[in-house]
Amino acid sequence: MDIRLPKSKVLSGKVVVIPGSKSETNRLLILRALYPEISISNISPSDDSRVLLTALEFNDKKLNVGHAGTAMRFLTAYFSMQRGRTTMLTGSERMQQRPIGPLVEALRNLGAIIDYIDKDGFPPLAIEGRNLKGGSVKVSADISSQFITSLMLIGPKLANGITIDLDSKITSAPYIEMTAELLRRCGISVSFDGNRVEIPYCPKVHPQEITVEPDWSSASYFYSMVALSDEGTSLHLKNFRRNSIQGDSILPMIYEQFGVSTQFSDDGITIIKEGDSPSNIDLDLNRNPDLAQTIAVTCLGLGVDCRLSGLHTLKIKETDRISAMKSELSKFGVLVSADGDSISFGRTPHLPSDISINTYDDHRMALAFAPLSVKVPLSIENPDVVTKSFPGFWEIFQNVCQPNV
Repeated sequence: MDIRLPKSKVLSGKVVVIPGSKSETNRLLILRALYPEISISNISPSDDSRVLLTALEFNDKKLNVGHAGTAMRFLTAYFSMQRGRTTMLTGSERMQQRPIGPLVEALRNLGAIIDYIDKDGFPPLAIEGRNLKGGSVKVSADISSQFITSLMLIGPKLANGITIDLDSKITSAPYIEMTAELLRRCGISVSFDGNRVEIPYCPKVHPQEITVEPDWSSASYFYSMVALSDEGTSLHLKNFRRNSIQGDSILPMIYEQFGVSTQFSDDGITIIKEGDSPSNIDLDLNRNPDLAQTIAVTCLGLGVDCRLSGLHTLKIKETDRISAMKSELSKFGVLVSADGDSISFGRTPHLPSDISINTYDDHRMALAFAPLSVKVPLSIENPDVVTKSFPGFWEIFQNVCQPNV
């Protein structure tokens, strides 16, 4: 069932509580499974985190993670070092099209026994858990940071620790840095210098509770709403920190270009539309590709010429996001150019109303286009897809926005 969003106005001054970061939660769930001394608060309610939590709590021999790419990558590494446990790990049809070969190859080089059940390089996988000793591996760093994170998370539990040499330019480096920082918070030593990650063996950590920060990627949709609104419009987003370990905390700097200021306080941030938008935007999002869809829609709504690059990993996400963005943006009358790494389009003199957005089973397509209703009414197909990362989004959206009649 579609959801129709009438042309809306952001209710200035509203307080928004965004759930805990999916990225932080999923890393901490693996660490807690390896180190029961760790407890976690403000766990993400996302589908991805729920799938991962369920997989870790139950001793099922066959696991289907659906669309949860993080769970697929993290569990492949985790189950490979669970001695005596045999697991068949599969996912949705799209998941079986998303490559996992570089991670499997690295784990095999550490002694893991992993077989492809169908097509080489792709799930489903048959994993025979072993007592991995660790050591040195080389991993291509330009495909998915989750491959590297998967190895980092199990590294401190391997008798020889782990040294990961990253081959080629690093993609989404902030996610690797997030993993390193969470390991350090747990009391585990990590060296991430240049293209090498080193993590020594750490048998135990001190008992501790770690609180998950709200998700900056999810905050982007509210930045977009404010950017698309009239001058003076503001929202307060609770519990965000100035010194965040999330790479997408770059949002204040990016959206300052759209005239949105960010004021930090003890209990979160206040974002305010204070200035004009630029005539064009040209951003390299190699470090922050998950923001691409949101920024593209902001540019569309504001009539800003847009070029976004560093997007090569988006082709292997829940959908081919570059292709999906090109298709949906084109519905609004803009001429879109795209290749394997970038997307660009010019402004349109008039945004058509009541366009229906295909979400392609991709949560970020629905979430990114929703703020455009500040400018024009539109419909979102399969709106429930947002539960993958942001359950409760539509309730918050309806609380923040009212029909602009």
